[in-house]
Amino acid sequence: MENEKKSSTHMNSDPTSVVAVDLNTVLFHELCEILDMSPNDLNILNSDRQERLNNALFQCQMKCPTLTLKFLQAKASMQEIDDSLNGPTINNDSTQENLTELKETIENYQYVSNDGTFIWKVTNVQEKMIDAQSERQTSIYSPPFYSSPSGYKMCLRLYLYGDENARRTHMSLFFVLMRSDYDPILKFPFNYKVTFCLYDQTPAQRHIIDSFQPDIRSSSFQRPQSDMNIASGIPKFCPLKTNQQERNPYIPDDVMFIRLMVDLGNIHKTLLAHAVSMNPALPIHIQQMMINQEAQRRSQEWHKKSTKKKGIKLIWTEISS
Repeated sequence: MENEKKSSTHMNSDPTSVVAVDLNTVLFHELCEILDMSPNDLNILNSDRQERLNNALFQCQMKCPTLTLKFLQAKASMQEIDDSLNGPTINNDSTQENLTELKETIENYQYVSNDGTFIWKVTNVQEKMIDAQSERQTSIYSPPFYSSPSGYKMCLRLYLYGDENARRTHMSLFFVLMRSDYDPILKFPFNYKVTFCLYDQTPAQRHIIDSFQPDIRSSSFQRPQSDMNIASGIPKFCPLKTNQQERNPYIPDDVMFIRLMVDLGNIHKTLLAHAVSMNPALPIHIQQMMINQEAQRRSQEWHKKSTKKKGIKLIWTEISS
């Protein structure tokens, strides 16, 4: 089941009131305000926009270290756009496409999960599939997420057209353990079951669910010595023909949702499908309560059936004797 891959590496203006401000949100809106400019605006306000972007990125580096890497990558992308704007010709379509992609990246990083579960919204799937098929970009990474505010840092790696032996036949999905500031006090090797779920976005809810137990001997689950460990997961997660059917329930509107759940509470394997299929709008503590209730219900149901079987067996023994 396991496969390993090398990974590349609103503010209140009233001065009389006091409002708690989420720095991430403020910086996010500042960046989005910059990115909402049209190519023509960019051509006119290029210098001012770059200065504002630099200021916002600097604050992110100082105050939001978990976002630093992607913001720096975003800054590099913006510099490339600046170079094209300063050239003899301006490709507005290309510029707008780069800005849209950059804004999407920043938006993905605004909300970072820190409870061991993560739902990845993958957009423009057909375009990404073509890139994977042509080997222009064979895999994509999810934003990082955490098992707790001071826990393991992780991400997903997706091969839409398959990886190695699964290429051209299956979609491959992998789990990546990443280096974090709290690694010195965390327990290694990482030894928690990982469950993937590709959502069926229709009322039928025929979700595709699979899981794997980490091999604690593998380097993939030791304490990370670089930004990312070697990816490990399920090479044959989903047949490609499933995602190529008409009226595909998994990719309507060219969008798919993939959920990952790290089993930190040792959920019984018979409850995993129930757990990952729960309404993600519910708070985690409510989901956990409902999982416990389902476990109790199944236990009571099993006990009743077992008692009934014992009673029937006892009656049969008495009749036979």
